[in-house]
Amino acid sequence: MPLVATRSIVEPAVRRRHGVGAFNVIQLEHAEAIVAGAERSGAPVILQISENAVRYHGALAPIGRAALAVARAATVPVALHLDHVTSPELVREGVELGVGSVMFDASALDYEANVRATAGVVAHCHAEGVWVEAELGEIGGKDGVHAAGARTDPGEAAAFVASTGVDALAVAVGSSHAMLTRDAVLDLDLVAGIAAAVPVPLVLHGSSGVADDNLAAAVRHGMTKINIATHLNKAFTAAVRTCLREDEHLVDTRRYLGAGRTAVTDEVARLLGVLRAS
Repeated sequence: MPLVATRSIVEPAVRRRHGVGAFNVIQLEHAEAIVAGAERSGAPVILQISENAVRYHGALAPIGRAALAVARAATVPVALHLDHVTSPELVREGVELGVGSVMFDASALDYEANVRATAGVVAHCHAEGVWVEAELGEIGGKDGVHAAGARTDPGEAAAFVASTGVDALAVAVGSSHAMLTRDAVLDLDLVAGIAAAVPVPLVLHGSSGVADDNLAAAVRHGMTKINIATHLNKAFTAAVRTCLREDEHLVDTRRYLGAGRTAVTDEVARLLGVLRAS
């Protein structure tokens, strides 16, 4: 199955009321594990590379090209998404590399500035056939503080989509980035209200802090793209710790990174089942 456009995964899921798993890639092992989990479950999947991950690698090309290679070799549909990008220059670099979508994050700006900046990115990306996600109502946790008090107003969300032309919208409904516990409480009535007002797919950021039943409920109420990063990093790290603890003489990185990769594969397959059963 070749690499596919993000819209070709998300738009059918909207019609079927399924959730789409969008999982963050930091190392090559993440990309391999996410695709292996998707293949096991028989579900499409989105690989995400954040601006923070690009900064970690020093450039987009090394991890981006690696993720593209993994996606092209997959037996299920796989899209590559550039996530939480604040720099229009990085957006352009991602488009040139061949990503299927970008999430341009101007949510820290005031509403009018967010609209102007996002509309400019949308114009460039749409000219290149690339799908654009944006955020309205800054979702907590980016600064490490889990105060998920922000809420997206449905009317403002509809106006934002109309003014910018974005293809998907990340909204603030009670989740928070980088949570280590899964006890965030989503405002499901608000999810339904935004879904009724907004004509594009909705995206849930900070999904690592949301329990399975609440994720499924969010999909039933109108969420489609479900972003998960920290939860998989927890699984990866726990497996590596166990492997190293069991053999204090272990130095072969393939052994312990392989254990982490297997743990992420298992969790991706399980989560995709949760999202599709919603």
